[in-house]
Amino acid sequence: MSDGLRALLLETLRLKEVPRAGWQRIGVRAPESVAAHSWGVAFLALVLCPAGLDRGRALAIALAHDLAEVRVGDITPHDGVPKAEKHRLEAEALRAMLAPVPNGAELVSLWDEYSAATTPEARFVRACDKLDLALQSRHYAASQGIDTGELLRSALAALDDEALRDLAGAV
Repeated sequence: MSDGLRALLLETLRLKEVPRAGWQRIGVRAPESVAAHSWGVAFLALVLCPAGLDRGRALAIALAHDLAEVRVGDITPHDGVPKAEKHRLEAEALRAMLAPVPNGAELVSLWDEYSAATTPEARFVRACDKLDLALQSRHYAASQGIDTGELLRSALAALDDEALRDLAGAV
């Protein structure tokens, strides 16, 4: 195993320690990590992937979509970082992080695909990202009695997949 791959594997484990900033901001006790969120998005992609989409590609996109956050953190709209700057920071971090590994360019490509929503799989994973936020919001509201309405509303507003929107509302 190359030193670059070893370093990447150890670094990405830290995603398990990066708390989701939005949950912290509203006072959730012991909020989920970025890695837990990425798992949630991947699980939704696994079980909800429509026929006609490449499930394996959707899963790969789901697992790569927040990888840069191990270096830049979970930047939210409340942090005051313009979207273009957030994108630049994440792209730069991801490219540097993945440069030493053999399939690094492929992983960066998956992230680019997600960011630009250039394929049906990327758009589906983006919808799963919002569905995960909505489901987690409902969970924290029920389990901790916290007002998660702001985050739930933002997730539902961005959820343009009708079937997933209905699912989020039904849970």
